[in-house]
Amino acid sequence: MIVYHASKKGFIKDVFNGNIADEIDHAFVTHLGRHTSPNEVLSWKNSMMHMYKVINTPDIPDTSSIAIEYQIPLTSKRIDFIISGLDEKQKGNIVIIELKQWEQAQLSNKSGIIKTRFQHGESEVAHPSYQAWSYAYMLTNYNETIREQEIMLSPCAFLHNYQPDNVITDICYTEYIRKAPVFLKNDAQKLQDFIKQRIKFGAKDDIIWLIDKGKLRPSKQLADTLDSMLHGNQEFVLLDDQKVVYETALKMARDSVTGKKQVLIVKGGPGTGKSVVAINLLTQLTKEGLVAQYVSKNAAPRDVYTVKLSGSFRKGFINNLFVGSGSFIDTQENIFDALIVDEAHRLNMKSGLYSNLGENQILKIIHAAKFSVFFVDDRQKVHIKDIGSQRNIEKFAHSCDAITHSVKLSSQFRCNGSDGYLSWLDNTLQITETANIRLSSEDYDFRIFSSPNELFETIKAKNKINNRARVVAGYCWDWNSKKDPTHFDIVIPEHNFKKRWNLNSDKNLWIIGDDSVNEIGCIHTCQGLELDYIGVIVGKDMIYKNNRIVTDVTQRSKHDQSVKGFKSLLKTHKEQALQDADEIIKNTYRTLMTRGSKGCYVYFCDPAIAEHFMNQLQPLHKEKKEIRIEPEINNDVKYIDFLPLYSAKAACGYFGEGEIVDELGWIRVEGMGKLNRNMYVVQAVGHSMEPTIHDGDYCVFRSNPAGSRQGKIVLAQHHNFYDANYAGGYSIKTYISKKKYNENGNWMHEEIALEPQNPNYNPIIINEENAEDFRIVGEFVGIVKLND
Repeated sequence: MIVYHASKKGFIKDVFNGNIADEIDHAFVTHLGRHTSPNEVLSWKNSMMHMYKVINTPDIPDTSSIAIEYQIPLTSKRIDFIISGLDEKQKGNIVIIELKQWEQAQLSNKSGIIKTRFQHGESEVAHPSYQAWSYAYMLTNYNETIREQEIMLSPCAFLHNYQPDNVITDICYTEYIRKAPVFLKNDAQKLQDFIKQRIKFGAKDDIIWLIDKGKLRPSKQLADTLDSMLHGNQEFVLLDDQKVVYETALKMARDSVTGKKQVLIVKGGPGTGKSVVAINLLTQLTKEGLVAQYVSKNAAPRDVYTVKLSGSFRKGFINNLFVGSGSFIDTQENIFDALIVDEAHRLNMKSGLYSNLGENQILKIIHAAKFSVFFVDDRQKVHIKDIGSQRNIEKFAHSCDAITHSVKLSSQFRCNGSDGYLSWLDNTLQITETANIRLSSEDYDFRIFSSPNELFETIKAKNKINNRARVVAGYCWDWNSKKDPTHFDIVIPEHNFKKRWNLNSDKNLWIIGDDSVNEIGCIHTCQGLELDYIGVIVGKDMIYKNNRIVTDVTQRSKHDQSVKGFKSLLKTHKEQALQDADEIIKNTYRTLMTRGSKGCYVYFCDPAIAEHFMNQLQPLHKEKKEIRIEPEINNDVKYIDFLPLYSAKAACGYFGEGEIVDELGWIRVEGMGKLNRNMYVVQAVGHSMEPTIHDGDYCVFRSNPAGSRQGKIVLAQHHNFYDANYAGGYSIKTYISKKKYNENGNWMHEEIALEPQNPNYNPIIINEENAEDFRIVGEFVGIVKLND
């Protein structure tokens, strides 16, 4: 997603006039529905002035393109500054610049990590060169257009306040500085030369725009890359906080081999890459010869990983890598070098089939390993027996006298990379109040269906792409088909909807089964895994009443083990029981609604909660949103690929009276034949020409058209008549002429009517008395189509 976009000339103008920070902030509101922080606005003011000085040279073409805060597709990461154009061989080139206001830094003994001071204190972060390189890698990895058009990406970092020292350029960072050079306070000329070598000419087609609207590659699924990773191949480049967590865990694991027991707690919400970091740790520690295992309470991820690896590795090797959380009941102390616990919030007090074995799963895991890392999200507790909270892990780590460290993953790599979606979901589910009150379709593909059948068919259509779409539901229906496969489980009579829970034969492999799209999964078959699209059926255990989300545990199936024991607890500790049940139900739906990397489609059994969710969505205005208006373009594409956009007033003045007026911008126009200088674009206002022209449509007109205007749509200027749609004397209407013979036997206009197509509006009548007050200045050609 492009936040701020302009030509180099336009960027120079915005900085020179002191508008750049306001322009970027305005773009934030337009695209993301929110203002950014005052500190970020201040950083733009400072950093963009330095970039202004760097690129303000005639050797960098005015028609090269600038993008600021460009969001990498399918992630929440934003690139600070991009400049694009053509090199001396007329090849597309993009320079990616990571901007920092740092003044000092300290070395770290972790690969690609450096220490610097922020307002809240000193922190470890990815080295700016690593950061710039990893962003370029991710952009290339996600975008098919870059590969197809052989566009070259050149990453670098610019620390414009940083005096040269032996820290930021230390030899330990050479690997990444070689991939992405770092420029310091006195290196503005060097950075300018770096850009000049790569950007010699402006491109006919805006490269940044092509990439932003280009075809995306299918995102990698962790389960599909395990084989390659265990063979030593790099499948995922870790970004920012992922890199910090990974390197921190590696160091702690290595230190614990000969030192004191260590425990790392990694906090992170859905889609922050907990499992990706966990598997990367497993493969690296195994490669280093350490005895490491991947641990999870939920069997579904383990079984999926096992199937994906079968045929490439011995079964015994696989079984030793992926184990359940109840495997350490009688394990000797420190027998493992490292235990990597994914979905640690699902850990239980006891182990075994009947939850009657062992002392405590957290304690047993810490006891069994020299180093243990727990990936936890307290808001994914979905079972009454789940005890793996951050507080409990810290308590048991301290009881074992372990060195304990806590870090956080915050960057979003699911749900279209939208941090805003997760905040919106928490706010809408009334889990936590956030500032994200409305969800835009730009944030994430979230849809509400009025029919479960329509939801199901839509997911099945999505699944045909690559078998990565499924429907799940809250456990509000008994699993009758478990005993009798002919029975249906999820039955919604008013829609004649009948489906079965995932078949027992698939067990935990439902999420990758060839035919399992016809079945409905639950929390236990998808937690810890992800899909491209998830369909969610919300049962009567969560409704909306008196402006509140109300949960009702009694609507859960009697087979649901996640709330087993609730009735007993209700008798002795009613308030605590209701609070626990409310948390489990909301967390369950929150987890289900965050399984889809590209989209989440929902059917609510309760119409009131469906309306509540619908009210939290921003209305769709695709026509207004997706038509791109370029402030400036190259002269050689004007009236060839692009037409000027005018206000109705300007168009009437320019084409009717010969006035010189400024265009509002330029719009790419396709499918309307050969363009010429008599053509222009005007945005329609109001509803008088519906259904042909809608409010907000961008309409192409041609001035001085030849032939009859009868029955054609025209742009008219008129005096002494007020059209409310255009706040004055301009109209888009259908031209209807009634003619008669005059006394000389020639045709003459008896009356001209400017007719609306919407019957709720009145025509404008032109006759002999007011004919001089009207001028037809354009004939309608067509509507600019939305970009695909």
